Amino acid sequence: MLIILTGPKHAGKSTAGTLLARRLAGTFTDLDGAMEAETGKTPRALYREGIQIFHAAEARALAAIMDRAQGTEKDGVVAAGGGVCDNPAAMALLEKGAVFIVYLAVSPETAWERIKKSAEKDGLPPFLDTENPEAVHRALHERRSKAYRCRAALTVEAGGKSPDDIAAEIFRTVGNRYAARAEKRA
Repeated sequence: MLIILTGPKHAGKSTAGTLLARRLAGTFTDLDGAMEAETGKTPRALYREGIQIFHAAEARALAAIMDRAQGTEKDGVVAAGGGVCDNPAAMALLEKGAVFIVYLAVSPETAWERIKKSAEKDGLPPFLDTENPEAVHRALHERRSKAYRCRAALTVEAGGKSPDDIAAEIFRTVGNRYAARAEKRA
């Protein structure tokens, strides 16, 4: 089974996901990294080529991750991109797959501060490269938050928590299920 971590950009999905995978003795995959490995292009470059190209690459990478997971008993954690809920093909895969969706919730203000800090080094992501990026971010954050909350099996209020605390909270919820499966395999 796969645990899919969703939430806004810079909610801590990749860092907490890596720590959670260690706790589960499972695998960790960053969906953005999987897209780049498959296409040879960064998610930003794909987005600049067109949202349809980006969404197609995202759905293909997610499908490949889910296919690989079916062929193994090893548990996995996937950090999804912040906008995966805007990708109908990717969401259809998640809705029909054997996945446990976790939403890492942070306030729009916290997410915006983290995005601005990251932008000092990498620039704003293309979807925020607008006249008023903070307003665009806030609108996206509000809409996506609703979408993630209604699909998540678990919501973790991640603002102000360390990645290890986030991983521990998720593990407490799902860990017993995984520990029992691990004992059966041993």
